[in-house]
Amino acid sequence: MKITFHGAAQTVTGSQHLVEVNGYRILLDCGLYQGKRKEAFQRNRDLPFEEKNIDAMILSHAHIDHSGNIPSLVKNGFRGPIYATHATRDLAATMLPDSGHIQEKDAEFATKQNLKRGEQPVEPLYTQEDAYNSLSYFESINYGWTKQILEGVDLTFYDAGHMLGSAIVTLDIEDRDAGRDFRLVFSGDLGRKGLPILRDPSTIDYTDILIMESTYGGRVHEAMQDTAQTFKNIIQHIVKTKGVLIIPAFAVGRTQQVVYMLQKLHSAGEIPIIPIFVDSPLAIDATAVFRMHPEAYDADVREYMQTYNDDDIFGFEKLRYTRKVEDSKALNTMEGPFVVISASGMMEAGRILHHLRNRISDPNNVILITGWQAPNTLGRRLLDHVSPIRIFGEEHRVQAEVQKLNGLSGHADTNELTAWVEAMEKRPRQTFLVHGELEPAQALKKQLEDTLQLERIHIPDLHEQIEVL
Repeated sequence: MKITFHGAAQTVTGSQHLVEVNGYRILLDCGLYQGKRKEAFQRNRDLPFEEKNIDAMILSHAHIDHSGNIPSLVKNGFRGPIYATHATRDLAATMLPDSGHIQEKDAEFATKQNLKRGEQPVEPLYTQEDAYNSLSYFESINYGWTKQILEGVDLTFYDAGHMLGSAIVTLDIEDRDAGRDFRLVFSGDLGRKGLPILRDPSTIDYTDILIMESTYGGRVHEAMQDTAQTFKNIIQHIVKTKGVLIIPAFAVGRTQQVVYMLQKLHSAGEIPIIPIFVDSPLAIDATAVFRMHPEAYDADVREYMQTYNDDDIFGFEKLRYTRKVEDSKALNTMEGPFVVISASGMMEAGRILHHLRNRISDPNNVILITGWQAPNTLGRRLLDHVSPIRIFGEEHRVQAEVQKLNGLSGHADTNELTAWVEAMEKRPRQTFLVHGELEPAQALKKQLEDTLQLERIHIPDLHEQIEVL
């Protein structure tokens, strides 16, 4: 068996891992690479394998850095099944067409710039129509159910606890060339215990080969109770200053977690009653998918629903969802105090930019960053206290208070990753660390070696091919 690491190798984006066994080619994830524009354009457009030769694809979860190039895969000749959980398929039905729309708009803008310079027009990576076409290849599987996806290859999904529908991928393989059976486990993005809404990550009893994320190797998250206290403190502050709390949040997962935490605090009377707006059409659509899958909720949600006789954890008295453009624009002139939750989470596009442009120079306002910010993004510049910053080509002084909330991270930290491996009755004989920058991956490697005496841990290079022994 061979594994080739075509993405998320020494970085946290563009997840694509190709497994070759028994003459079959299985693709684990097909994510978009997100980074510097020129590099991202090239890597996303030129997939490093023959799409038509892939026999099956397995999607760990719906985040765009794991799913976002599926429409290209199908557009360029892939005709096999795409295996995912039910919730992941439902989220992909919203997220992939949205990504196609963004691809079309980006190509339209680039074409205008090129034509001014006498250069050729730019074709979108894929269109909304391509995204809709790709959805017909999805096949959904329940957690814990085993399905033979190819001769000698059985697939089972377990709950990864990272986002709605996220899965740990387990492949039980009869390797005919090697004359033996073995198990390969791909962690996907592994979540944390105690995250709002989601169940805790499942444990796996054993594996022979492990492909595991390393996003937060060497780092430990703050406790969840500190996160709730941070919300209370900030909301009390903006009530006092009559300011606005701006929360840039990923439309899928993070927005729903923030809404649920605010709803719990609201119901318990622990925060003042002020208007809260979710200003993101994609987040509104994703929230509808969350409502469709109550089977994925954890015990905390069920207890809350019983305690407060509340059957909708994403809707309460002062919460408003704003889909129309005119409703979004109205928030720009509205007086505080109020809260606005908007996408994108890294502040590179979307309605959040309009809110920042109108509020960032007012010291009464607070910008609360709730997730990881990639290098070269507006979000990273705000975290690094860069001022002034440019929004829509204009410079703005950063006078609003910028805070970072770490407790809601959807990725397990270094101790949680180690504990997940430690829980295995039989530990892997070969481990590959992916989905992490080099320094965090090296820190996790050392911790796994020192704490669990794990051997043969490798951090693959991009496009490196490994023959599994």
